[in-house]
Amino acid sequence: MPNDAIEDEEKREGAQRVDREFDKGSNRKKYNSVYVFTFENMRNLKFKEFREQLKSSSRFFLGSNKVMQVSLGRSVADEIRPGLHKISKLLRGDSGLYLTNLPKEEVQRLFNEYEEYDFARTGSTATEKVELKEGPLDQFTHEMEPFLRKQGMPVRLNKGVVELVSDFVVCEEGKPLSPESARILRLLGIKMASFRLHLVCRWGPEEFEIYKEGLDDSDVESA
Repeated sequence: MPNDAIEDEEKREGAQRVDREFDKGSNRKKYNSVYVFTFENMRNLKFKEFREQLKSSSRFFLGSNKVMQVSLGRSVADEIRPGLHKISKLLRGDSGLYLTNLPKEEVQRLFNEYEEYDFARTGSTATEKVELKEGPLDQFTHEMEPFLRKQGMPVRLNKGVVELVSDFVVCEEGKPLSPESARILRLLGIKMASFRLHLVCRWGPEEFEIYKEGLDDSDVESA
């Protein structure tokens, strides 16, 4: 099947999935609010756990922004419910849809309070400087010495104990992590990545609200 045909099929399937959540049939679940949210340092397992906590009252959609925009409608002429094209215009970058029946105050609390820490990956920005001082590294067994040397650490075995022969900077604050730095931080148990979700806007049958700072109604109209 040609690529454009595959893309069209994916759009149709995505549209059908979102359509079903808006009660186009009498036996289908209906949600009274739709949110756009963004995410940073996505961790799939953590997100799955968060989604499971809310599955009785809510539904999440992640995937192609273009597919979700087509599903909701990108203009007044093709939106599936009045005002939903505004949601489409703010689906940008690392974002998703959150459909729910929860009160908006509860949604804001859940998203604002949610934060999970994890080990940073290669290329992530270091949030602090980590430096190891010369001397024994009691947290590592002697079997780890060859691996640590491969990560660029100036180590040796001294009577079966791994020790640094000189001070060693693992990473510098504000600089991207190398593969070696990311591995060493994991071994040290230092978590620098913060997985967070941020609300951008909310659509309801009677109102449309923008939460993200720096955005206003002109962004919706001109996007």
